[in-house]
Amino acid sequence: MDAVAEGLWGLADYQEQSGEIGKAIKCLEAICQSDVSFFPIVEVKTRLRIATLLLKHSHNVNHARAHLERAQLLLKSIPSCFDLKCRAYSLLSQCYHLVGSIAPQKQVLHKALELTATGYDIGVKLWSCNFNSQLANALIIEGDYQSSIAALDAGYVCATQIGYPELQMFFATCMLHVHLMHWEDESSVGQAVGKCDEVWEFLDPQKRQQCLGLFFYNELLHIFYRLRICDYKNATPHIERLDAAMKADLKKTQHLQQLTKEFDALNESLTRPELHHRERLALSEKQSRIQHQLASLTTLSSTSKGTLEPACFGNMKRTDGDKLELAPPPIDGEWLPKSAVYALVDLMMVVLSRPKGNFKDCGKRIQSGMHTIQEELLKLGITDGVREVNLQHSAIWMAGVYLMLLMQFFENKVAMELTRSEFVEAQEALVQMKNWFIRFPTILQTCESIIEMLRGQYAHSVGCYREAAFHFIEAVKLTESKSMQALCQIYAAVSYICIGDSESSTQALDLIGPVYRMMDSFVGVREKTNCLFAYGLLLMKQQDLQEARNRLAKGLQMTHNQLGNLQLVSQYLTVLGSLALALHDTGQAREILRSSLTLAKKLSDIPTQIWVLSVLTALYQEVGEKGSEMENVEFQKSRMDALQQKLVDAHSSIHHIELIDTVKIDVQQFHQLGSNRSTMGPPMSTNLDIPESVGLSAPLPGHSTSKLVDIDIGNIGRRGKRKM
Repeated sequence: MDAVAEGLWGLADYQEQSGEIGKAIKCLEAICQSDVSFFPIVEVKTRLRIATLLLKHSHNVNHARAHLERAQLLLKSIPSCFDLKCRAYSLLSQCYHLVGSIAPQKQVLHKALELTATGYDIGVKLWSCNFNSQLANALIIEGDYQSSIAALDAGYVCATQIGYPELQMFFATCMLHVHLMHWEDESSVGQAVGKCDEVWEFLDPQKRQQCLGLFFYNELLHIFYRLRICDYKNATPHIERLDAAMKADLKKTQHLQQLTKEFDALNESLTRPELHHRERLALSEKQSRIQHQLASLTTLSSTSKGTLEPACFGNMKRTDGDKLELAPPPIDGEWLPKSAVYALVDLMMVVLSRPKGNFKDCGKRIQSGMHTIQEELLKLGITDGVREVNLQHSAIWMAGVYLMLLMQFFENKVAMELTRSEFVEAQEALVQMKNWFIRFPTILQTCESIIEMLRGQYAHSVGCYREAAFHFIEAVKLTESKSMQALCQIYAAVSYICIGDSESSTQALDLIGPVYRMMDSFVGVREKTNCLFAYGLLLMKQQDLQEARNRLAKGLQMTHNQLGNLQLVSQYLTVLGSLALALHDTGQAREILRSSLTLAKKLSDIPTQIWVLSVLTALYQEVGEKGSEMENVEFQKSRMDALQQKLVDAHSSIHHIELIDTVKIDVQQFHQLGSNRSTMGPPMSTNLDIPESVGLSAPLPGHSTSKLVDIDIGNIGRRGKRKM
């Protein structure tokens, strides 16, 4: 019967290579369903192979799990077969992960770790690394971050024992990942960053070039860390390295595709029977050269042909070149698909470029990233009419990754367009965000607060201050993030200040006060700089000019040194210029206001330009410079006309009332998906600052708490200054 099994295995191989996955599975199932008994080890190998094919090429996770559970029962009667037992444990763990059964997954992994606890050779230690990596993933889903770090540390120790620096780097980056997701204190996160730097430097330079997946993973985590502590200056070199690596890899991929196309064409030409000997010889030589070039460009995949580990999940049929693997077999896996990582690189370029006013490059990056995401969503079957209730359960996590990235791009596009006073374009992007949320309300659950915040920013930008305050307060109610709550309270306070009456000023103070008292508790200076800005405006309203000047000067220094946000710097300068004029320091006022106007022009920020020009007009009146005053008034009028036309276009749009209306978004929650998600831990972070998988591609989202992409107070605060 061994010959029969070998024959069916060979036929299954042939069908798989031909793309006939269903036929390959039928060949293998013929062994399991045969009336004639095969040796248990034959049936075990066959069932593991079936499970691998099902996980790699379909959504039929339950069928795969049934085969694996049967294989496990058979393995209990076989005393040896260590490798097969480990593969069965690994695949079964991944099945439980895909369907959200975390408790049985942990049980399987603990048994697997017991199996590997007594071995000392490299193969045993590698399997121990595999199981610790998967256990860390499962523990994150449950929110048990300390135990997750302990599992990853155990994996790091194993990697150290067998002298495997690439594997050490894998576990070091995973630990940094968890620290960023569960930020306890800056010291421990900084130590995790230092550990990654230490291990990466220890790696041989040639090895580093081969570890492209680890390179992207490590660099992106460093960017997330720098952005979290508002160290934009030191985040820039990381994103520049990533961008260069991405472009080089894309160029290599294109060259590889071209060579493959030429190679296939030569193969076809060589099959022609009428080909002369000399021509055939020339074509054969060319074929050999191209084959050599392909071999030099193609690195061997860490997933060997014989492995039983699926390369990816959720019907994502990608080639080895489409993956950014993080670790050697039997771990393999990827953090995110290459397309998602490249979209994330584009997103990080936007995050770092937008505050500097590099809108042309931002627009290209947003377009590029969104195009990539749309293509991947189509591959997942997400077309115009598809809603989350139509998704296969095993596709939810991957769809969530791309949808969250898409929402991040929309968020940045809205912010950019509002900064440039392109209100209609901002409307369109915001409406698209809203429509995506309505279609996928559970997957994008935490996006609701972001959308409400953006509705508030849009309303404030077009002068609808009461509506803006309503949406900001709604955003506060919809998020558990202390940072997001603080920022939205500040935004609402600025809207109330712009309304201008005494009751609104009191409401603004009630919102600012609590944030002001706790602003030093936040990581970084984002909340603090915004709070000082709004508090300075309140002090100005109360005519406490000197104290307002002190607070605003402090906020400006932090904004300039750490955030590098030109729009917020411009607005700080404008307020300080107004204060200098009120205190009759006309020389300083002139210098400050000119700097502010230069920045506002660079950003195409028309409202701030008008605000600066109005203050400059008052300055020229005070110092008696009539010619400058008239020239300034004329320029101010042209800017006001331009803004008025943009406001008319915005108010006449069909989306205007929909966006400013003081009602929450009405969405239909799908009970079935909601009940499935109840086993999946907290909803995916709306910011995708740290995509949730650790190590192996996790089908289930964990919880991420930090905020990478903030919409600056400059996007809302600037609109009301001309009214004050």
